[in-house]
Amino acid sequence: MRKLIVITLVLAGLWAGYWWVGAGATERGYIGWLDERRAEGWVADYDSLRVQGFPNRFDMVAEGLSLADPDTGLAWDAESFQILTLSYKPNHLIAVWPGVQRLSTPDQKIDITSTDFKGSLVVDPSPNLPLNRASFVIEDLALTSSQDWIAKLGHANIATRQVEGQENAHELHFEAKNLVPASSFVQSLSPEGVLPPVFEGVTLKAKLGFDAPWDLLAIERARPQPTEIDLQLLTAKWGEMNLRMAGNVTIDAAGVPEGEITVKAENWRQMVTLAKSSGLLDPAFESTVMGALGLIAGLSGDPETIDVPLGFSGGYMTLGPLPIGRAPVVRLR
Repeated sequence: MRKLIVITLVLAGLWAGYWWVGAGATERGYIGWLDERRAEGWVADYDSLRVQGFPNRFDMVAEGLSLADPDTGLAWDAESFQILTLSYKPNHLIAVWPGVQRLSTPDQKIDITSTDFKGSLVVDPSPNLPLNRASFVIEDLALTSSQDWIAKLGHANIATRQVEGQENAHELHFEAKNLVPASSFVQSLSPEGVLPPVFEGVTLKAKLGFDAPWDLLAIERARPQPTEIDLQLLTAKWGEMNLRMAGNVTIDAAGVPEGEITVKAENWRQMVTLAKSSGLLDPAFESTVMGALGLIAGLSGDPETIDVPLGFSGGYMTLGPLPIGRAPVVRLR
């Protein structure tokens, strides 16, 4: 019995020593990363930073955290931020965002509140820690802008997974429910007030290709840019409008898309009106688009539903046989 007690005490002492050494190294790693950002011209300040969680966790807790990237003009401020890690599984991270945070752009400041905002990230064990898979859960999110708009989100799930054998490609699943867009945005789309204030839901399944891995350099230097969107399914419902989309688009170095996406839309006339209001459709084409799509819908047997390809070629878009304007530039800032 005495030997067993001695062995237990020795093992406990060794584990405690391992934890204290590991916790110190983890804390120095986070502080060192922030010091490197400051050396590159970032704002990277905090009121306090510590690692806790003895005996089985290395949990980083930062208070009063402020980060700002001078190259993009993006800044983030949080009253607290946590990265939780099991001491025996350091490549699996749990990120916990605070109930109150702020995102600033060159144009506006957005205050973000939520009742739950967590993410689980698994990274590969290499120096730049490339993302292998991730999942995020967001509950009761509210965005309040300095430009006098408010948007809300009831619930969202986001999950990604690296495609096997393709380090720069990820599968993406996104689902959101009870989205309340900014009232000014809804009014700009529908001055007559026919759109309901709540966007019932969106589901997205896709495979995304990028020109670089999502790793530490994606934060420190530049965001990877999309090179391909393999849209397996997009469904959206807003009021009487139902939309389903699927297809494949490649994206060149300038962010110009090329390819085709099939669009199936119920209550399509309202969608055309919204596309014109939002600037996606040149008003000069509205009557032509309405007439042609009305003919296409009539041939399908349901005048309120269309099923046509949305094409991207040479920097322009077509809907079926109709040109509808310039294609959007797809770039991540």
